[in-house]
Amino acid sequence: MSYQVLARKYRPRSFDTLVGQAHVVQALKNALDQKRLHHAYLFTGTRGVGKTTLARILAKALNCENGISSSPCGTCSACTEIDQGRYVDLIEVDAASNTQVDNMRDLLDNAQYAPTQGQFKIYIIDEVHMLSKSAFNAMLKTLEEPPEHVKFILATTDPQKVPVTVLSRCLQFNLKQMPSASISEYMEKILKEEAINYEINAIYLIAKAANGSMRDALSILDQGIAYCGGIIEEATIKKMLGAIDQSYLFNLIQAVIDQDGQKVIEIAKHMDERNLSFEAALNDLANLIQIISVTQAIPESLEVSYLDRDQVIALSKKISAEQLQLLYQITILGRRDLYLAPDEYAGFTMTLLRMLSFAPQDAVIAKNPAIAKNDVAHSATKMESAAISKDVSSETFEIKKKIEVTHEIDEDISDKEISKEAVPFNGNWRELVDQLQLGLVKALAQQSELVSFKNNEIILSIADEHKHLLNEAYQKKLELSLSEHFSQRIKLVILQKGANNSPLKQKQEERSTLMKDTENAILQDQFVKSLLTEFNAEIIPSSIKPNQTT
Repeated sequence: MSYQVLARKYRPRSFDTLVGQAHVVQALKNALDQKRLHHAYLFTGTRGVGKTTLARILAKALNCENGISSSPCGTCSACTEIDQGRYVDLIEVDAASNTQVDNMRDLLDNAQYAPTQGQFKIYIIDEVHMLSKSAFNAMLKTLEEPPEHVKFILATTDPQKVPVTVLSRCLQFNLKQMPSASISEYMEKILKEEAINYEINAIYLIAKAANGSMRDALSILDQGIAYCGGIIEEATIKKMLGAIDQSYLFNLIQAVIDQDGQKVIEIAKHMDERNLSFEAALNDLANLIQIISVTQAIPESLEVSYLDRDQVIALSKKISAEQLQLLYQITILGRRDLYLAPDEYAGFTMTLLRMLSFAPQDAVIAKNPAIAKNDVAHSATKMESAAISKDVSSETFEIKKKIEVTHEIDEDISDKEISKEAVPFNGNWRELVDQLQLGLVKALAQQSELVSFKNNEIILSIADEHKHLLNEAYQKKLELSLSEHFSQRIKLVILQKGANNSPLKQKQEERSTLMKDTENAILQDQFVKSLLTEFNAEIIPSSIKPNQTT
């Protein structure tokens, strides 16, 4: 027997073996079991997600000799002939090559005749959006009220081009792109059936390259089996696909965090020497940044198997959320504008240099200590005239949860560059927070309450509902800003013990008090009272706005 490609050999033949479309399968099985049969179905979705396969399985379920069922036997003459593509009452039409109205009229004329073998005469029209306007108009009446023995199953990759009049006459199901995990699992099953050895990371790469299409994945797998000589290896698949080695991506992110421009350019040159696609590199880089960002926000969500989990977690702790957002935006814009560059290498390197140029202030200071020295000196000058007040007393209480910042200020900022003389602090944490240039980190400071400030150690407390702000990068930036402000190395400790007197709560209470005073003043105003009495009026609370100048 001649060789059969994997996509055809392992095409699902029942609802239970169809992968990744559980929502559609469940709806169809329920309809079949309850005998609630529609006369026209429309399956939409991108290429290779199972539209035609699902149509054939549905045809078997309708014409199985054992009766209409969600579990066709697969062994009767109707089921086997449908699988082999020679069942006379299943007519498959390629709309791309039968676009004209005459083709549609011939099809509709034939539909009037009773089925030869089965209970239903079933028409599968693939890529139905390719039909001409006249062809669509010709089928409207039959599609709305077909003979009882006729069922239409339409499939399209572009439902936007299907007239609304046709859509409204069909029961529509949207097939999703298949997740990489489902594709990988199915390919592993096939390779075991074929007795072919494989490396799991190679399978993940193929699944990722398929972009949600099972047919594309099996086609790439066929190519990989031939290319690899029988053993599917990660290195060989990377070479075949032109995939970017993840080490390049991790090293680029690390170099950007370290503000190491020389390292960034060296990596780009090495990639250029290997003739790697810079468009693919930017795409993979954006994907990695997205994964790091999600991992930073929800660590337990990391499920990507083809990436080094430890490196992803490590990078998520070294970079702030705002810098990740900036890097992501720079990357996708760099990819969008790549074709405008003189060449791909130039566009890629300029994107990387843009990442370095827009680095956050603390990263630049760590790389250039002289900047830190100037900023610290400026902060010290501003505070020279402040009155010296007593330290904020430390309140002793039992600590249920304690999160301590264990990192130190970058060693690049030497002791000589930070003054040994402490800048005075009057104990007003809210006033201090307003003075610091914190950016997004200000949310952490505003939700925290000052517990004590002694011996160059600041202890803050934050409520449990705001513990998501306890990001290591945020804490490091806050600690660095405090050290620069006080011209001393500050150790920051943050407890989860509540914050009843945080700057944000103080502002909220002040606004609430001001609002109440304003309402009382209006209600006591004689002119307002006369208006309320004479016109039987009432005051709308939402219309009251405090005068901020008073």
